[in-house]
Amino acid sequence: MLTDLSPLIAATARWLTAAYPPCGGALASALCEAQARQAVTVAAWLRYPTEIDAGLVTVAGPGGAARLDWITGAEPSADHPAEEWAWRTWVDEVVASWAAALLTDAELAGLAVAALADGEHTVAAPVEFRRLLTPDDGDRRAAALLRHPDLLAPVAELHLDQLIDRLSPGSSLAA
Repeated sequence: MLTDLSPLIAATARWLTAAYPPCGGALASALCEAQARQAVTVAAWLRYPTEIDAGLVTVAGPGGAARLDWITGAEPSADHPAEEWAWRTWVDEVVASWAAALLTDAELAGLAVAALADGEHTVAAPVEFRRLLTPDDGDRRAAALLRHPDLLAPVAELHLDQLIDRLSPGSSLAA
């Protein structure tokens, strides 16, 4: 069973950076992408904390970006050839929502990263999420839209209660 969450992480990060594009040139684009990827990675690892969870989502599929597109006012994917929108089927709405919440709330992001400390995803090697946890001025400028609490609120609030429940003391990390 495939347990690699990288297609889900890549698609969800791509959706976030397309919905909330970087401000600036190529460097800003890279910095914005790095922040989105880190937030999505944390959110995905929280949502699918075990190999079994990851395997199940790769078999069943994460659900796609249709509702997120509708909430943010993005144009419908049916207007484009399949090769231009097929990646959207790998977007996970809950992971995008959780990532949006992490990008706009530093305290919540810290709790989320701390919750991963003993998880299956971080056992092999320690992972650093500096751009998510302590963005510098360049990071903030590059991802001004991606980190704007008012702009991300409709997405972040979709599944915020579930994220807070997951991060509550004593809650299990099994999905």
